[in-house]
Amino acid sequence: MPFWQTSNGNGNAASSSTTTTSSSSTSSSSMSSNNSNGNNGCQQNQSNQLGETRSSLYYSTNAISFVTKSLLPTRRRLRLDPPNKLFFPYEPGKQVRSAIGIKNTCKYHVAFKFQTTAPKSCYMRPPGAILAPGESLTATVFKFVEPPENNDRQMDQRSRVKFKIMSLKVKGEMEYVPEMFDEQKDQVAVEQILRVIFLDPECPSPALEKLKRQLAEAEAELEARKKPPEDAGPRVVNEGLVIDEWKERRERYLARQQVEVDSV
Repeated sequence: MPFWQTSNGNGNAASSSTTTTSSSSTSSSSMSSNNSNGNNGCQQNQSNQLGETRSSLYYSTNAISFVTKSLLPTRRRLRLDPPNKLFFPYEPGKQVRSAIGIKNTCKYHVAFKFQTTAPKSCYMRPPGAILAPGESLTATVFKFVEPPENNDRQMDQRSRVKFKIMSLKVKGEMEYVPEMFDEQKDQVAVEQILRVIFLDPECPSPALEKLKRQLAEAEAELEARKKPPEDAGPRVVNEGLVIDEWKERRERYLARQQVEVDSV
């Protein structure tokens, strides 16, 4: 066989082998690329699904937490007496009074504030204050009782007027100003909505007796607040010796003056 035929045959064989190898490599790379793309797609889908799962779990947890908080009773900062009512003597055409005891049950200072649905015919004394931990006071509530229509003397025990007591945590002792409740709305808690209950002043009852006692306590507390602070008096040292501070200062001043005169 001529050498050129042998050479062509070998060349064709080599060419065929090269073509086959090339096509195999292309197929392999194509399959590898497809596999890689497929893996990337799967990983991306898994990441998306994981992100969606985490997001749904986050919102579900927040929703459950919100529902739980809404169902749980709000922790009270104040103890009220009576707890949810204001008792007034029923005297149509007159201004009558009620009383309520308010005590701070927290370990920090708490401000409270009264609100009413009838500010023109009702007011509170004091309308608000700051209570130290464990401190209490008796507030007086004034209300004008509207005369009944058609001169009906039958007493309606309930009134549509309501009162609301709100509380706010404050930092230590400070002067009470109503604006603090507007400035810190997010921290304000509604302690109680108080309903008005009328009592027959001519019919003795435990509620009426308690009201009279609380009104007397409120008046006594008011008089005590009006009085100027009493002088602590002379200072007493360890051994029981009573020293008048002003006298002591005067004696030191006179002694200093005497020294200056002697030096001249």
